[in-house]
Amino acid sequence: MMTAFATSKFGSHAMIAIEITQPGGPEVLKPAERPMPSAGKGEILIKVAAAGVNRPDVAQRQGTYPPPPGASDLPGLEVAGTVAAVGEGAQGFAVGDEVCALVNGGGYAEYCAVPATQALPIPKGLSMVEAAGIPETYFTVWSNVFMRGRLAQGESLLVHGGASGIGTTAIQLAKALGNPVYATVGSDDRVAAVEQLGATAGINYKSQDFVEEVARLTDKRGVDVVLDMVAGDYVNRDLQCMADDGRIVIIALLGGAKGQIDFNRVLRRRQTITGSTLRPRSAEFKGEVAQQLKQHVWPLIEAGRLKPVVHATFPLKDAAKAHAMMEAGEHVGKIVLTV
Repeated sequence: MMTAFATSKFGSHAMIAIEITQPGGPEVLKPAERPMPSAGKGEILIKVAAAGVNRPDVAQRQGTYPPPPGASDLPGLEVAGTVAAVGEGAQGFAVGDEVCALVNGGGYAEYCAVPATQALPIPKGLSMVEAAGIPETYFTVWSNVFMRGRLAQGESLLVHGGASGIGTTAIQLAKALGNPVYATVGSDDRVAAVEQLGATAGINYKSQDFVEEVARLTDKRGVDVVLDMVAGDYVNRDLQCMADDGRIVIIALLGGAKGQIDFNRVLRRRQTITGSTLRPRSAEFKGEVAQQLKQHVWPLIEAGRLKPVVHATFPLKDAAKAHAMMEAGEHVGKIVLTV
């Protein structure tokens, strides 16, 4: 069931993985030999074909986002590949199945073990590279925008970081489900890119005041939900963008962990500020999200109404180059490592 490797200090069951040799810049990511993981109880072992690169990977590399207890120290939160082994009690998959999965760590490697509940069949029509760009972004957007933020059909959404993997996913998904969506981005080229993906309007935050633009675009009503990966001083501006009973969902702190808030506005307009991080959540919660995605989102992908936007791919050994591209912030969509 498993591919044999050349004899090494780990015997025949060795693999190549990308280690974080010490906290620092992209150059601290180095290929290394590791023992191949095994499929534990309730897990499947995936022979990785491609792995997505995400902002939490960058934060982990920098030493500011340690893996949760029990997770691999290797970076990588999403993979696509083929099932190589099925652990005791794992259901729904067989050796040879093509899957994509949200993993707790260890995605930058030739093999990765994952709870079976966090894996899904690759949607028909997608390549391994495209499928590797699905789990982290789709799990994050679905659980935060639709479960936590309760975005209902017809309600409007404002997405910060609209050109990111999260942003391009949120735009397409909201559009496909009947929601007007506005997105902030950092250039006019990106405005055109997000509008092509389905945004009602892109807003260049470097040359436009997004608070004023949202007021103009919504005839001063505001939006119902804001997906915010910036936080910091953005939160008070988000409040100014929101309609009565609006919800802000914070998923990252790129702009800082602290900011001043006008609570008078919160009271008067019955606004909600919430947030979450996905990685520490339980396998049961992630499994629930997976089933909702399979029911509500996979049919849209297979019908061609949604598609992961892949900006660039790099061989696994060049993970440092992939991280450098992500930190440069000039990509639109996902960056994927190929194995």
